[in-house]
Amino acid sequence: MKSVSEVDSLAEGAHAGQVDKIGVPYIEHVRAVAAGLTPFGDGLVMAGLLHDIVEDTDWTAEKLLAAGIPPRVVEIVEAVTNQPGMAYEEKIRRITADSSATLVKISDNAHNSRPDRAAQLLPDKRERLAAKYRTARATLWPAASRADVEAIVRIVNPALLAELDEVFGPASAPAGGSA
Repeated sequence: MKSVSEVDSLAEGAHAGQVDKIGVPYIEHVRAVAAGLTPFGDGLVMAGLLHDIVEDTDWTAEKLLAAGIPPRVVEIVEAVTNQPGMAYEEKIRRITADSSATLVKISDNAHNSRPDRAAQLLPDKRERLAAKYRTARATLWPAASRADVEAIVRIVNPALLAELDEVFGPASAPAGGSA
């Protein structure tokens, strides 16, 4: 089985030369997504590092398995990979059938929604993507626990913490308070 470090190197090689929507090396995005998944163990960190590899490179699920990527990690990667002809909203609903894929997509969405990244986009693209990501969160977040969403958002995009109460209701008061 590959280590997280080996998977990071694999992802770095696969995404070499690619840049994201704001011109940053693409590996920075997959590493940020993976960082948000550290509370959930190495398997999800690996899935975060590889979440776009099948979609955006010449790597396939079969090649990942042959390279020693754990089968469950490959399943998660496949679950978050765009399918030709599938609407984005349908993809998001499909992802929520797998709790681990849901966490990967929450981390991906949180990173894509960072205000510092969005600020570098043209206003019309920024508004369109913000609406797309907000709509996705309305489906993704209720498919996970508040604690899990909060753990990811605190790492990847703390600006989204304000939305937690909108989706989950106010956080409960700590136990042991006085009456």
